[in-house]
Amino acid sequence: MENEAKSYALITGATSGIGLELAKLFAQDEYNLVLVARSEQELVNVADELRTNGREVITVVADLFNPDAHFSVYEEVKAYGIEVEVLVNNAGQGVYGKFIETELQRELDIVQLNVSACIVLSKLFIKDMVQRGSGKVLNVSSIAGKIPGPYQAVYHGTKAFIHFFSEAIRSELKDTGVTVTSLLPGATDTDFFRKADMEESKIVQDQELEDPAFVAKEGYEALMAGKDKVVTGFKNKMFVAMGNVSTDEAATERMGDMQKPADQ
Repeated sequence: MENEAKSYALITGATSGIGLELAKLFAQDEYNLVLVARSEQELVNVADELRTNGREVITVVADLFNPDAHFSVYEEVKAYGIEVEVLVNNAGQGVYGKFIETELQRELDIVQLNVSACIVLSKLFIKDMVQRGSGKVLNVSSIAGKIPGPYQAVYHGTKAFIHFFSEAIRSELKDTGVTVTSLLPGATDTDFFRKADMEESKIVQDQELEDPAFVAKEGYEALMAGKDKVVTGFKNKMFVAMGNVSTDEAATERMGDMQKPADQ
């Protein structure tokens, strides 16, 4: 297959963690890549690693905390004259602590990153997909999107939005040739906890974290199969199932106990 005939996959938050592992999987399947992240140097490093066998890797430097960047990513991609067959909305962060004590602007920035960027990129790229009758979207939610989370109230709220948003637009898009898949991992061994100032929480101190390569593989396979969602790992599936049969109050208290500071 010639390079120009290959499909393009766009991945946000592509330089580390789940995003990087997903990029590797797409590369193995001979997709061309559009990698989006804040750090130009990290993008260059990852692109050099994945740019093999004539595969094209386009890098887009964008700070998705900035709402203007959501639109500029789409405009930059369109300027290349390429069509994105797969969109992966992976970029996301959290902030740890009691809601009345955390910084408001930081939480508003996280809403821009976790929610607004996903809405804008989905809206713009899915319109193109529907017009040509094919495409796939993977939105990285979390089991945090299924259960309220004390000490991460805003983060859990954003991930709940991502999951239910994904399910809703998936329903609207049936019979268009476009599928939407929601990926719901549990606590995963990425840089998330450091960035969220969460390294002293019980969930980090006391639990075995998932391998991001495993999470990415589960998400990739669900995406390619056109599934609506995947909860990664047996333990997380059981945890979500317990939440489904518990009262909201009980599920919230259980999650709060898991996420409180380890010294409490």
